[in-house]
Amino acid sequence: MAYSTGDEALDNAARALLTEAGLDPDDRQLFEMTISVLRMGRENADRLDLKIVSTTLKELRYSFEVFAPYRHIRKAAVFGSARTQPGDPAYESAIAIGSALADVGWSVVTGGGPGIMTAAVEGAGGDNSFAVSIQLPFEKDEVASTLPPGRSVNFRYFFNRKLTFMKESSGYVLLPGGFGTLDEAFELLTLLQTGREMPAPVVLFEPEGDAYWRSFRHFLDVELADEALVLPEDLDLFTITSDVDEVVEVLELFYRRYHSMRYVGGYLVLRLNTPVSDDLLAHLNAQYADLIAAGEIKRCEASRVEVDDDDAAELPRIRFRFVDSRFARLHAMIRDINNAD
Repeated sequence: MAYSTGDEALDNAARALLTEAGLDPDDRQLFEMTISVLRMGRENADRLDLKIVSTTLKELRYSFEVFAPYRHIRKAAVFGSARTQPGDPAYESAIAIGSALADVGWSVVTGGGPGIMTAAVEGAGGDNSFAVSIQLPFEKDEVASTLPPGRSVNFRYFFNRKLTFMKESSGYVLLPGGFGTLDEAFELLTLLQTGREMPAPVVLFEPEGDAYWRSFRHFLDVELADEALVLPEDLDLFTITSDVDEVVEVLELFYRRYHSMRYVGGYLVLRLNTPVSDDLLAHLNAQYADLIAAGEIKRCEASRVEVDDDDAAELPRIRFRFVDSRFARLHAMIRDINNAD
């Protein structure tokens, strides 16, 4: 059933308003957003509820505007403690990581605060950095003022900020931090494990001699994997390292052949930077048969909807019917695709 106010005259007035604004009245997303506003008003939504929706829409609209010109640039979200001081091994490591990522054409996205966030921007440089900060009474937005205009967004709501981090990032680097960093780590892994976030490389970086993330991994092994609360393969969603060069290698390698994915007509389509060989295709069908709900993995052309959306239609692709409870295994398959000759 089509989304509607339930009042045909009001629906037509909404379409007329979109037309008057020079917009396509048949654009489903624009029409349904307009209808949602009208329905909330007619349903006498609470003032606070309306405030949440209004603020969310304004924040996300602005964040889309900020990032739109830079969608072609891969970005790494860098998380870590706001309390880490200059001279600390983690601070100096964040500088080195930001610099190394900028050297290979990546930008960094940080939370805009002090500590690790400032260090990553210091390393990458303002022209290779973005800040998505949050309004907190005890933490100053130190990064945004150092960036070129139009490279920072200040959020009121954490959920908008987190959505922006995930939406705009192609990879993630986490350094030691407090509750906020661990929150980001668990939420990120949850989203990747459940397929609510597109596959992406995750690197947990600890300075040489520090066991921060190895202790984290030990907890996951003993309390989660050993108790069958997660699958062993779920712990392969991240890489732990103390080597800055390995950070860059892990992020770059993930996109060596893999480009992106999309569901089309019941199929999971993997778009690739280079074609797969017959041998690799046979290997994937044999090694990852547990991911195939029916049929087999095959090469395919861009679908009509991908062409219409101008969605990487020029790239080679493979597709299959995916058992969509095995996203960690899908990550393993993507790594296999990237590592093959």
